[in-house]
Amino acid sequence: MMKRFIRICGKIKYLGLLGLPGLFLEYRLFDFLWLFWLLGFVEIFYNFPVFLQSLKQLWGMLVVPLRYGSLIPDANNYRCQVKYSLPFKESWAVVNGGVDKKSSHSWDIPTQRYAYDFLMLDESGKSCVSDGNKASDYYCYGKDVLAPADGEVIEAVCGYPDSLILGNGRADCSARDIRGNHILIRHSQREYSLLAHLQPGSIGAKIGDIVKRGQVIARCGNSGNSSEPHLHFQLQDGPSFFSSAGLPIEFENISSAPMSSYSAYDPRALPSATDQQGNYIVRSQSVANM
Repeated sequence: MMKRFIRICGKIKYLGLLGLPGLFLEYRLFDFLWLFWLLGFVEIFYNFPVFLQSLKQLWGMLVVPLRYGSLIPDANNYRCQVKYSLPFKESWAVVNGGVDKKSSHSWDIPTQRYAYDFLMLDESGKSCVSDGNKASDYYCYGKDVLAPADGEVIEAVCGYPDSLILGNGRADCSARDIRGNHILIRHSQREYSLLAHLQPGSIGAKIGDIVKRGQVIARCGNSGNSSEPHLHFQLQDGPSFFSSAGLPIEFENISSAPMSSYSAYDPRALPSATDQQGNYIVRSQSVANM
């Protein structure tokens, strides 16, 4: 019930736009309409920690460019100290991610610039059975999540619930962290991998554990800022999710191929051949460890 109220407030607040003429015309009605913007505070205080994380992301968008200048890591100037495996078994689809601005997961957020979102699609391009109202309807939900390389677990957060599935790509973060349940692994001095949106209660590693490539460490879920079950995977140059620079991920011993049914899932224009560079993978591909 409360969730529904918050969503309604989030929509009604835009009635405040009708108060814009009040900047030029003196009518009490316009002053009244401006008050609808106050409903935005209902959203903020309902999940204040997530609001603070949004502010931290804005801070990171300033700090990373200042730290690196024109040398922010990219596919041309950075080579991974470690080569990575895909953090799952079987074949999954890349539904977000690449190494250039056109295919990037979140180009303007430096930490997530080279992140990937993975899930499983069937031959018709669907990610779930039935109507997809439940997390368990999705093919990838509960699937094993693997360590992408040897490393030390330096952060392991579990206990958040799966988020509601609203449909149409809308996200409803039920956790106090946009990552939801997640694991952060240090693979080398400047390479940390983050695996996020994990299933509640599924994390099988704790801080200080040494994990090996291919080791099962959790299961895929829908916790955090997630519109449907999927696995978020990224590489960053430090432990901070908010102020580290994202790194392009070089994989080894994997297969990749375009998905003929991908357009049924994602209506966006498909990446061109020039977007598919070297050892990097890109949205619309089916990928698997060899």
